[in-house]
Amino acid sequence: MIPAFIGKRLWFPDPVQADDEGLVAVGGDLSIERLLLAYRSGIFPWFIHDDLVYWFSPNPRCILIPEEIKISKSMRQILNQKQFEITFNNAFEAVMRGCATAKRPHQESTWITEDFIEAYVALHKNGYGHSVEVWQQGELVGGLYGVALGKVFFGESMFSLVPNASKAALISLAEKLNAEGFHFIECQLYTPHLGSLGAKAVSRKEYLKMLSEALV
Repeated sequence: MIPAFIGKRLWFPDPVQADDEGLVAVGGDLSIERLLLAYRSGIFPWFIHDDLVYWFSPNPRCILIPEEIKISKSMRQILNQKQFEITFNNAFEAVMRGCATAKRPHQESTWITEDFIEAYVALHKNGYGHSVEVWQQGELVGGLYGVALGKVFFGESMFSLVPNASKAALISLAEKLNAEGFHFIECQLYTPHLGSLGAKAVSRKEYLKMLSEALV
């Protein structure tokens, strides 16, 4: 049985209690304090249904070690030719809205509702939420956003309006985080696209161990 939160008490069940889909708990709010506790606990909010927040800790988990980012020859050429301008934390909300409206295969709607946007913009204003923006001729054509705690970047979503824009965002982020000594980028669920860039799946148990070491 999945615990449901009552009131605003700040707590989470042990993520090892998650069901087969990775669902840990239902309810609570998207306050800064609860979101930070969730990430530190190896849990993240995935969507809101019937005004209830659903919290997950999937098994396995997808991570990307910054120094292991894979850059194809063609992608390296694109970056070297400066086809994109990359910035950091210059348009956080715009990136979130880009992710919210991006069309994705087998997905009819977005989990990035106005409640999520409000909550993560608050994280950004308090120094926890971060974005990477990809520009082309002055237009925002891609990017990603997430949360940084300790030496972990918790990736939330990315979008691309032109080919390779999201790849450019992730590669630029990985290179920046590698220079800053970050242990890994948390990517939630493994996809072949992420795998092509060097991401890999690890068990929840291994992920929680890596997380505890990176948050010290």
